[in-house]
Amino acid sequence: MTILCVRFQLPPTHEAALPGLLGLLEEFTPVVEALPPDGALADLRGAERYFGRSAVELASVIRVRSLALYGVDCVIGAGPGPMLARIALRAAEPGVTCAVPEDAVEEFLAGKPVAALPGVGVATARTLGEYGLDTLGLVAAAPLSTLQRLVGAKTGRELHEKANGIDRGRVVPNAVSRSLAAERPFDRDELDADRHRRALLSAAEELGARLRALDKVCGTLTLTVRYADRSSTSRTRTLKEPTAHSAALTKAAYGMYEALGLQRARVRSVTLRAEALGPAEQASYQLAFDPVDEKARRIEEVADRARAKFGPRAVMPGTLAA
Repeated sequence: MTILCVRFQLPPTHEAALPGLLGLLEEFTPVVEALPPDGALADLRGAERYFGRSAVELASVIRVRSLALYGVDCVIGAGPGPMLARIALRAAEPGVTCAVPEDAVEEFLAGKPVAALPGVGVATARTLGEYGLDTLGLVAAAPLSTLQRLVGAKTGRELHEKANGIDRGRVVPNAVSRSLAAERPFDRDELDADRHRRALLSAAEELGARLRALDKVCGTLTLTVRYADRSSTSRTRTLKEPTAHSAALTKAAYGMYEALGLQRARVRSVTLRAEALGPAEQASYQLAFDPVDEKARRIEEVADRARAKFGPRAVMPGTLAA
């Protein structure tokens, strides 16, 4: 077990603490991949040899330091690879690291639902379920050719490998500072899809205003929906062109939300993260000659000047959306 998947239990709107917590992980290994808004993967292969401790033992030290230095508890899953560490995280509890031994991977996965695999969406799980393949054990035992007929050649092969515990993923170090995030927690677990969309609208407008203030544009947008049981779903979309235009960010956010197909989901918070940031002056975009789009951009300019002069509350969220 050399990979840890850590989720810091950050209070709502405290995502700014994540870079410091990532620095804590980097004291043990330079191979740390941020998983905004509140998590990270850490490859401890070198750390196990250097410190003479197992990944599970190092996980306990990480948790103690997180509590002592930041007052933030965390839950940790450990496994031979990133995928298995992510799945183990779902069964972890504060103070108890859920570890998947290399010789017990198939047993660990067998009884879990297909949707437990990272990257398996609602549609794929539904298709497999219609043919009685509703657990990873059944998927692992199914012929590869059957899976490929049901979900496609590439997806079927990847699904077959993952269900059998073959984890080809790796931890890719990244920089959380090259992104901006806007989180919208709800006062209570929210079922109303309209409220979800209003929260996304507000978050997209905030991101757009912050990007324009920094003279930046983003190339990708990530939506994270956190549920009442503390699980979460993330989707990332590459934008047609880099932008800081709030309407474009809102459209992408709505598209990702609709693709999730949530049915009466109890949502605790939604987070939008703008990634692949670059200088606005170096970005190019297609001229639309759309008077509605042009009007929206002019309104944004006025709103940005009002925020700069009177503060962020000068323009209430949601007042600029079409």
